[in-house]
Amino acid sequence: MDQNKRLHRKVPLAMRLSMESSCPYIKGQTEQRIAVDISNDPQCHDGLAAAGFRRVENWVYRPACPQCNACLPWRVDAQRFKPSRNMSRIMKKNRDLTRHIASPTPTDDHYRLFKTYVTSRHDDGQMAQMNQYDFTSMISNSPIETVLISYNDAENNLVGAILSDLQSDGLSAVYSFFEPALKTRSLGTFMVLDLMGIAKKSGLNWLYLGYFVEGSQKMEYKARFGPAEVFKDGQWQVVSNFSAEIAAPRFKINRRSS
Repeated sequence: MDQNKRLHRKVPLAMRLSMESSCPYIKGQTEQRIAVDISNDPQCHDGLAAAGFRRVENWVYRPACPQCNACLPWRVDAQRFKPSRNMSRIMKKNRDLTRHIASPTPTDDHYRLFKTYVTSRHDDGQMAQMNQYDFTSMISNSPIETVLISYNDAENNLVGAILSDLQSDGLSAVYSFFEPALKTRSLGTFMVLDLMGIAKKSGLNWLYLGYFVEGSQKMEYKARFGPAEVFKDGQWQVVSNFSAEIAAPRFKINRRSS
């Protein structure tokens, strides 16, 4: 009989199933999530992230939608990633910006930029209703190591920011927002590219980009970043036959040998 009672003291994680709601990505579909509060056990985060979960504040979640499995966790091989010609142009176009990496403590400027961004891009969504307290909680409430990366122009105006989690095997792009009027800068793409560079220079293997949904205009941009893997059927599988030069590429998933 096992005499080491320490092995049995850990309380299992309580998983909750959310209420069903309308899917924001596929018209006519229903969204439902499995969610776990990791406040008292932040060490479990990386294992859950490796199983396709994403973090929002002190919660991690993954879709558990009835009759749909379109959401595929997407991670990019940061060490093998090479920018396309268009991506190289975007990086060059934004080389005048100054990067600031700090703790996830947003300023009034961050909130104003967020409101401008979310009103322009997602005015019909729940995030458009967030007040400054809600926004600060979204950015600051993290039980794991998290940074807020800000980008300022030559006049010191805040033009973009991205929230990133630091994991044992990579970085996770949690949420980004930017000045929507600066369309020619392609700031959303630029911040992902810059985060990719940080991961690569730090010797980290992966950049986690969240869920990819084929057919969703909001999500398909992620397929331009590769080589990549998606989490499907309980394991990470290699994505092949995609082109970073195509706005909404088609691709195949190759089951990775174990």
